[in-house]
Amino acid sequence: MSSLESRAARHAALADVTRLAVVDLLAARDASPREIAERLGLGSNLLAHHLAVLERAGVVERRRSEADRRRSYVRLVDEGAAAEQAGVDGGASAQAPWAGAASLLFVCTGNSARSQLAAAIWNSHRGDGVPPARSAGTHPAERVDPGAVDVAVRRGLRLAERPVGLVPGDLDDALVVTVCDAAHEELAAGAVTGSLEWSTLHWSVPDPVPVGADAFAAAADELERRIHRLRPVKDPA
Repeated sequence: MSSLESRAARHAALADVTRLAVVDLLAARDASPREIAERLGLGSNLLAHHLAVLERAGVVERRRSEADRRRSYVRLVDEGAAAEQAGVDGGASAQAPWAGAASLLFVCTGNSARSQLAAAIWNSHRGDGVPPARSAGTHPAERVDPGAVDVAVRRGLRLAERPVGLVPGDLDDALVVTVCDAAHEELAAGAVTGSLEWSTLHWSVPDPVPVGADAFAAAADELERRIHRLRPVKDPA
């Protein structure tokens, strides 16, 4: 398919109110087809049709859950669609998911890599009026993974000294962003502390720990892209 044909397919895919609603929804979060259907009030067959159109046009893609392998998450891969359609303009926008939150809480299972890096990246670019971020794990590891530490040192990021676990009050007044599938699914099931509200965001970021050094850099890159999409970036002073 030529570049012109790809552009035409993309515009055709977005020329539908329901598909635009799906793109808006995925601008800040990943979601399972069931979560999308419930949020938008769509039947499973109709949603399957719209997702297939968006997938063929390269606007979205699916990732198999690293925890419950029967589940998949849909994520936005077309940054142009995010910028044009999602309405996430950062700054003081009332549409910003973090508006009104006292802090952001990035959560993964061990609090040894992804959530640590996400909080550090967020805080390194945080501007006026943007809440601070912290991180926690549903089952905290004994130490921050050396791979995450190495990436943080090379990028000038400041990680927490050690992993910490969730406590009952952690979800109060915070926008919770789960950055691993297992943590998202545990919170959604109420298996850790309370239940997961829809205002919680989920980013299905692959676990770098079993893979090795390059995977930590890739995870940091993905987290940076998602954070930049969530709000405007202010270069550190």
